[in-house]
Amino acid sequence: MHLDIILSFIVILIGIYGLTTSKYIIKSIICLNITQTSIILLFLNFANLQKSQPPILPGNTALMVDPLPQALMITTIVIGAAITALALMLSIKIFHYYGTLNWKELIEREY
Repeated sequence: MHLDIILSFIVILIGIYGLTTSKYIIKSIICLNITQTSIILLFLNFANLQKSQPPILPGNTALMVDPLPQALMITTIVIGAAITALALMLSIKIFHYYGTLNWKELIEREY
């Protein structure tokens, strides 16, 4: 296995660990972004070929990188940015309504 794939898995695990142990909503959003970014890097690492070329100039098509995974990851980045903006906006509304962003305090107030 390549080192970059192993590092991507490690960063995914760090993001999931941060998500499960975070006490505040903002930290959870940041950990979700870390996990999403590392999954994107992992996907691009899987799509990478050794000694490959960008698909710009005509030539040997066997050595060209498939542009489809890159296009899908650009779409994923845009959707992730929109979801992050929505989550941050909702966290601002939660803070204005409840006065806290602590998960435990929010759960205790509901019951």
